[in-house]
Amino acid sequence: MTRSNLVLTSLLFFFLKGVSCATFTFVNKCSYTVWPGILGNPVLDTTGFELANGNSRSFQAPAGWSGRLWGRTGCNFDSTGHGSCATADCGSGEMQCNGAGATPPATLAEFTLGSISGSATQDFYDVSLVDGYNLQMIVEVNGGSGDCRTTGCVDDLNRRCPSELRVEGGGGCRSACEAFGTPEYCCKGEFDSPSTCQPTAYSQVFKTACPRSYSYAYDDATSTFTCTGANYVITFCPSLPSGKVTKGLMRPTNETGSDPLKEFFSNSSLYADLAAGSSLGIDHFSLKLIFILFVIYFTHISFFGM
Repeated sequence: MTRSNLVLTSLLFFFLKGVSCATFTFVNKCSYTVWPGILGNPVLDTTGFELANGNSRSFQAPAGWSGRLWGRTGCNFDSTGHGSCATADCGSGEMQCNGAGATPPATLAEFTLGSISGSATQDFYDVSLVDGYNLQMIVEVNGGSGDCRTTGCVDDLNRRCPSELRVEGGGGCRSACEAFGTPEYCCKGEFDSPSTCQPTAYSQVFKTACPRSYSYAYDDATSTFTCTGANYVITFCPSLPSGKVTKGLMRPTNETGSDPLKEFFSNSSLYADLAAGSSLGIDHFSLKLIFILFVIYFTHISFFGM
């Protein structure tokens, strides 16, 4: 091999090495320790670790990797790494999740990385509340080409969680599927299609607070994002972003700048209002639902320009 060919081969090797993986960087801006969990294929260098307040840690994932990332809270592990967590525990009994996923409720970041050849070169990513919510999380993109938007949930849904979805102790907000287990809420059986599984009052509470996050199983259109050749930063308890990044990530405020949902959901139960059977209860429920739909429509118009 000539010297020039050797140089070209070396450059090609390093180029392919650079594009054949993505770097995931976890950043903890919470006032407490978070224990990230990782479930994916192929298995990365770790499946769970401790991340103290203000710290960060990075890992590389190969092209074609697919998996979920999340943050566990309230964990207690001994010196051998055995223990459990109050929220989003993976059930392995260890700090390492070892192939186990998060126990709901859990805020999830989901990724399917593109390959370095063929047609499937785009990365697909989202932040999902389909399994409920336990802490704030955003996914930001470094580099890459394409739409490459920031997504996630910067609102504290634990503070506005309907009482029937609230985890005892306030550490999480369950999905309606987890709370009630019915096919309508879980998009199962005859409801297992985009045409039969529609948003519910509960999923709309999540969607209003976190417009770019998945709120139910078929919430693809406004919740899945793509990028090519990027690295990703997953931040727990992020500082509120500014400018264009903010638009679409946060719920809208009214003219006074206050939270329009606080009065409706701070200590209320949608299910109780509906089940009460009184005209006052039904009217209250209807008012809530109409208000949610109005705010979602306003958010959709202001964000997507449609």
